[in-house]
Amino acid sequence: MSLLEGSVGVEDLVLLEPLDEDSLIKNLQLRYEKKEIYTYIGNVVISVNPYQQLPIYGPEFIAKYRDYTFYELKPHIYALANVAYLSLKDRDRDQCIVITGESGAGKTEASKLVMSYVAAVCGKGEQVNSVKEQLLQSNPVLEAFGNAKTIRNDNSSRFGKYMDIEFDFKGSPLGGVITNYLLEKSRVVKQLKGERNFHIFYQLLAGADAQLLKALKLEQDARGYTYLNREVSLVNGMDDASNFSAVQNAMTVIGFSEDEIRQVLEVTAMVLKLGNVTLTDEFQANGIPASGISDGKGIREIGEMMGLSSADLERALCSRTMETAKEKVVTVLNVMQAQYARDALAKNVYSRLFDWIVNRINESIKVGTGEKRKVMGVLDIYGFEILENNSFEQFVINYCNEKLQQVFIQLTLKEEQEEYKREGIPWTKVDYFDNGIICNLIEHNQRGILAMLDEECLRPGVVSDSTFLAKLNQLFSKHSHYESKVTQNAQRQYDHTMGLSCFRISHYAGKVTYNVDSFIDKNNDLLFRDLSQTMWKAQHPLLRSLFPEGNPKEASLKRPPTAGTQFKNSVAVLMKNLYSKNPNYIRCIKPNDQQRQGKFSSELALVQARYLGLLENVRVRRAGYAYRQAYKPFLERYRLLSRSTWPHWNGGDREGVEEVLGSLTMSPEELAYGKTKIFIRSPKTLFYLEEQRRLRLQQLATLIQKVYRGWRCRTHYQQMRKSQILISAWFRGNKQKKHYGKIKASVLLIQAFVRGWKARKNYRKYFRSGAALTVAKFIYGSIAQKFLLDLKKNLPPTKILDNTWPAAPYRCFHTANEELRHLFHQWKCKKFRDRLSPRQVQTLREKLCASELFKGKKASYPQSVPVPFRGDYIGLQGNPKLQKLKGKEEGPVLVADTVRKVNRGNGKTSARILLLTKRHVILTDAKKSQAQIVIGLENVAGVSVTSLEDGLFSLHLSERSSADSKGDILLVSDHVVELLSKMYQAVLDATQRQLTVTVTEKFSVRFKDGSVAVKVIQGPGSSGNSKLTCKKKGSNSMEVTVQ
Repeated sequence: MSLLEGSVGVEDLVLLEPLDEDSLIKNLQLRYEKKEIYTYIGNVVISVNPYQQLPIYGPEFIAKYRDYTFYELKPHIYALANVAYLSLKDRDRDQCIVITGESGAGKTEASKLVMSYVAAVCGKGEQVNSVKEQLLQSNPVLEAFGNAKTIRNDNSSRFGKYMDIEFDFKGSPLGGVITNYLLEKSRVVKQLKGERNFHIFYQLLAGADAQLLKALKLEQDARGYTYLNREVSLVNGMDDASNFSAVQNAMTVIGFSEDEIRQVLEVTAMVLKLGNVTLTDEFQANGIPASGISDGKGIREIGEMMGLSSADLERALCSRTMETAKEKVVTVLNVMQAQYARDALAKNVYSRLFDWIVNRINESIKVGTGEKRKVMGVLDIYGFEILENNSFEQFVINYCNEKLQQVFIQLTLKEEQEEYKREGIPWTKVDYFDNGIICNLIEHNQRGILAMLDEECLRPGVVSDSTFLAKLNQLFSKHSHYESKVTQNAQRQYDHTMGLSCFRISHYAGKVTYNVDSFIDKNNDLLFRDLSQTMWKAQHPLLRSLFPEGNPKEASLKRPPTAGTQFKNSVAVLMKNLYSKNPNYIRCIKPNDQQRQGKFSSELALVQARYLGLLENVRVRRAGYAYRQAYKPFLERYRLLSRSTWPHWNGGDREGVEEVLGSLTMSPEELAYGKTKIFIRSPKTLFYLEEQRRLRLQQLATLIQKVYRGWRCRTHYQQMRKSQILISAWFRGNKQKKHYGKIKASVLLIQAFVRGWKARKNYRKYFRSGAALTVAKFIYGSIAQKFLLDLKKNLPPTKILDNTWPAAPYRCFHTANEELRHLFHQWKCKKFRDRLSPRQVQTLREKLCASELFKGKKASYPQSVPVPFRGDYIGLQGNPKLQKLKGKEEGPVLVADTVRKVNRGNGKTSARILLLTKRHVILTDAKKSQAQIVIGLENVAGVSVTSLEDGLFSLHLSERSSADSKGDILLVSDHVVELLSKMYQAVLDATQRQLTVTVTEKFSVRFKDGSVAVKVIQGPGSSGNSKLTCKKKGSNSMEVTVQ
């Protein structure tokens, strides 16, 4: 069992310290907030309703709990169901599971879980599965007819249910018997605000098709029926229509025939229609008030559906026949009395229909008389109730809970005493509160409250609730657990909460004040004989069978037993049943009144804990020894605390436990050794054992870690050592192999040389010297000849741009092949040049010069490559004036072009004609055709040009030539690449020096008055036809924008 480690709070309240109400509630709250809804008190399960689906149910968890004992896993309903089933199957002990708690605490769900667990773990087979299915399908039928929405619970059971499930010797279910207790039939005619009538009414209206509703003479709107709460017709999360279909299917599975299902629905519809029968005031001729039915439609429809005479039904509702042995008297009923009769009929019809359904289910699931069987009972009954106004129903419910508490205490003590006796432990008497005095106060045959109530109902004369209360005050004036206004006044006590028509009983769970109003009527539970006889006359088989006393042949003048007596007898039979079985308890607690998940009200839980007697339960359980366990699992858990039992123990289990506990400093009074179990008196001792175990586990964990680390290091070292030896062996072997290979190669080489020397020596004896060289030269020459002949056949085309060349067949020809390829390329180039004219040669030289100067430097260069250099762009041959400017000795004009000269003062440009000869650069006015500037090529120091697509360039003149000039010249030409390329070649030819051509966007122009810094920038929207804009920026700066 997991006592402390990994658990939330204390899983078994027997071990709770300190033991009081606060710590008990806090422990339940702590576990509830961590979604641990189950807690133990010994073998009692406390279940706190989570109001949500938790992932702790289903086949996986059923399989887990069936393989472990009660304390080995977390607390669960499955654990208790497993213990009960195994005890029944293996020990032949009849079992009973008692489920108690407030409305909304989850009793019905707990009973379903128990039944589903038992159904899952018991045997298989077609017949067994059929029985299991019938037992499980009884739940939706009973819930539909016996459950309703209340303020506290949307699916509250309004009856007590005890089901005996019967098994064969193998543990397979054979069938069962269901007993119902005290159906809340007053709900049929009246519900509190915010509550509903029984589910079946709403399911019938919502789920029946139009044809069925027409046959039952019903309308779908629930607000049209007096017996149904018009304010609350729907429940969140509940589908009445689908539930109705499920109920019909369940009835079919159980064994109801189609006719029986139809008859049940017809009787249900009759109850609904009775509520709509409206009664009005009438007066007889003698003035005596009477009653009548205002609208006969409802009565006629009931008569048609049930096979009744509407006149007989109206007479039975509005009059009453008083019959004695000698005479029969008919009296009329006023409206109040007639309404009481109508409601009494509706309640009786529904109550008897519910009893018939239970009996019909029992017929289907009953077991043959000849089979020997084992029994497991499941009791799902109302918990202790304290309402603002407690009436007869709360009185009998609390009486039932008093009896259950009495059984619980006695059986718990009896079980403890039997276990002590079985284990040979001395039994000491346990002091506990015996509620037998309260049970006697209620159920004593002559002097009990129920006996007095029956006596008051039966005695002649004027009988009322006040006379009943007066009798109680007289009889129990000195009883310690009874008080009323009269007894308080006699003792001079004042209590404003006690009404004049109330009495109070000090139950085991607290004091409850009961109002005696309607005690007499509810105990009598009378149905006028006229109504019983009328119902018996019905042609409807089911309705007729519900009222056997209406048969005139079986009519009896004997008064039927009262409701209190019937319930008392039922409780007596139930108690006898419980005493004959081994009880198992599930105590259900509701955490809050709002049905909200995750919310825990400590005040509400405390009240329920008192009602359920949880603290008393723990105290009884802890009266002797709080903890006990078999020797073997105890030794398995704690044997590590003693050196003699750890790590191995070869003796018996008891001797081992004695050895373990003897090695610890523990008081002998805290321990008792039974025959099969060790008993520990207080939880503190158990907690001490757990703490010592925890410390020992830490020591052992440290020891295991130390040993493991040592083993791991040794293993690692051994692996490294083995690896090192293996590597060394491989290395040495490999080294020796290499050494042997070298020696072998050397030996072979020496052998080859020796053999060669011997062969040459022998060869010289028989052959001429030098024959080998001759043969070798011949072979090499043959190979070279073949190589050259093949090359001749495979020479590539003579195109100048074709660089292909066949590869050498042998490596020895690689150098020769490369030389031949180079010679062939040079020959192709020479042949190409020989075909060119002098003019083409000159043009190619100019293009080559332009490429060397401007390729990759000037943006306009790519556009100039495909365009041939013309030289003459102004028609020089047709202008004799311009031809005179160059002079006769200058030779031909290299370039004649129109340029624009940039004014150094304002940046404006003016057209000029530039003539480039072999010795001069001549600038002349385009209009006057007169030389303005003549510059010798030897005086041109350099040229600056931009990298953009513009034609701007600057001629930088040497200082010695510019004495009579105005300095450098800034020009713009559309053929700047051609102009500067030819100028570069002319300078080279004339002066044998290379002209400096600088490509830059920033350069300096030297004038007579000083230098001007020129900055060229790229403007927006530039295109191929660039446009220059020159602006003077001060006296020493000029900005040129290329657009």
